[in-house]
Amino acid sequence: MENTPVTMNDHLVKVFNQIWEAEEKAVITMAFSDLTVNEMHAIEAIGPNQSKCMSDIAHALGITLGSLTTSMNVLLRKGYIERMRSTVDRRVVNICLSEKGLAAYQKHAEFHHQMTQSVLNHLSEDEVPILLKGLESISAFLETYLN
Repeated sequence: MENTPVTMNDHLVKVFNQIWEAEEKAVITMAFSDLTVNEMHAIEAIGPNQSKCMSDIAHALGITLGSLTTSMNVLLRKGYIERMRSTVDRRVVNICLSEKGLAAYQKHAEFHHQMTQSVLNHLSEDEVPILLKGLESISAFLETYLN
């Protein structure tokens, strides 16, 4: 099985690129044609349930506060988010999704749900833990590599 690492790499790269392309096609539809995939990931990091402070969002995305501020300005201008100053500490800016942002979030979540269900539908009950272990291993490597 000498070619296994090469084959594995080929599949990982292909799957990553296909997910990126499919996500763009699935989410960046007519209703959200003004969004980029990176902006969609910022919307995902904010989430649907509560407001988040800028530093938490930046940490979740692995970007600087300066880069996030630029992204948030664009999303605010496009109507996907709302900014609020904290009532406890006026220096803290909290971000939440607007109605439009929530709709984009839900569209993105729907795509991920469909993708996950499609994978699960093709696996036996015994294969699911093996796939999860492999994905956890990839995630752990990437986390270590990035830190």
